Amino acid sequence: MKLTIYGSGCAKCQTLAKNAAAAAQALELDYDLEKITDTNAIIDAGIMRTPALMINDDIVAEGKIPTVDEIRHMLDPS
Repeated sequence: MKLTIYGSGCAKCQTLAKNAAAAAQALELDYDLEKITDTNAIIDAGIMRTPALMINDDIVAEGKIPTVDEIRHMLDPS
């Protein structure tokens, strides 16, 4: 599973990255976490507000920081 964090690298982006990693670890998922800080790459991905979280190829959060539990439900809706 690929988790991608889009943002400038600010405190909110770091919190989102920590929450995403904690959620994936809680579900014992095999994942890669990538952080994209390049403005052009963020725009090219269609992100209008940061921080943003993409799971595989789907943007699941934009302009907010979901909690660990919210991300767990995004990763495993069952």
